[in-house]
Amino acid sequence: MSSYLNQLHPERHDAYLDIPQDAQEYLHYLDYVKHLSPRTIHGYYLDLRTFFRYLMIHKGIVSQDTPLQEIDPRTITIQDIRAVQKSVIFAYLQYLQAHNNSFAARSRKLTALRGFYHYLLTQVGRIKYDPTEDIDLGSPRKTLPRYLTLEEAQSLLNNTQSDFAERDYCIITLFLNCGMRLVELCGISMSDFRDDTIRIVGKGGKERLVYLNDACLDALRHYLPVRNKLKLTEKDALFISKRTGKRLTPRRVQQIVERSLKAAGLDGRGFSPHKLRHTAATLMYQYGNVDMLALKEILGHENVSTTQIYTHINTKQLKNAVASSPLSGVTYPQKKLREEPEPESEEEDS
Repeated sequence: MSSYLNQLHPERHDAYLDIPQDAQEYLHYLDYVKHLSPRTIHGYYLDLRTFFRYLMIHKGIVSQDTPLQEIDPRTITIQDIRAVQKSVIFAYLQYLQAHNNSFAARSRKLTALRGFYHYLLTQVGRIKYDPTEDIDLGSPRKTLPRYLTLEEAQSLLNNTQSDFAERDYCIITLFLNCGMRLVELCGISMSDFRDDTIRIVGKGGKERLVYLNDACLDALRHYLPVRNKLKLTEKDALFISKRTGKRLTPRRVQQIVERSLKAAGLDGRGFSPHKLRHTAATLMYQYGNVDMLALKEILGHENVSTTQIYTHINTKQLKNAVASSPLSGVTYPQKKLREEPEPESEEEDS
């Protein structure tokens, strides 16, 4: 009962038929009226489906131990949706936490519900009460992004080993130098190149130009002649499978990164393609003195506040700031300090 979304061509998917009719209409509204990206709409679909499945459990329609993926929520009616109170939303959030949903996952699912109920209230007038109103999860615990050091990044590049080393080295090089997302890298086509720039299609279909440095251009010079000798099924795709000639899927690129990390002795530490994106941003900021606004454009962030997390990991700047203290050069005095006897401690009355 799952809806298929092609990660490389997200405009192609089956109809969302395994959720209530009101939710289907809401997704159409997001598409044709709000013009949200297919990937964003698909995320809303998955989160809303999870809630409707939970609602089946909460109402006692199915037993508590029924796996969510086996629950068909299409029988949920507008009356059921209208009857939801704040207490149900709170119980749902508690259910998500009990099932190991992170703060970010719970916040995303709550956002999906807010949008749906707001649509029903303000756009189509099918409800008179929004149970998600004023529900606040609080502030998330701030964590610094995980990234490779310069030495680790160099080790990763030097240990790319596979039967298609030119391609895999180029993939790692673009990740570490351009800071692109996994799906962005997989979606690159030959027609996206213009001299020393590449057109990247990011979230929401927003385009940006990223400049290619010497390392990227060199990696492409080694990869493209080998690529062009293969029998290509998708001729415009940049990164293709040696066996099928088709565009590499995000999962295949993940496997390539995982294998390269293992060869470099960096596996088992939580690194991933997205961590390579963090690495690119961190190294640019630490070693290149890149302006926050420039880094925002390179990474394709909507707001500079998202980019500012990298200001907290510039250890070189922090070290220099502490070293700049006027007292940083003070040393232990040559003349022995006078020793004062320690005062005797007084016992408290019992």
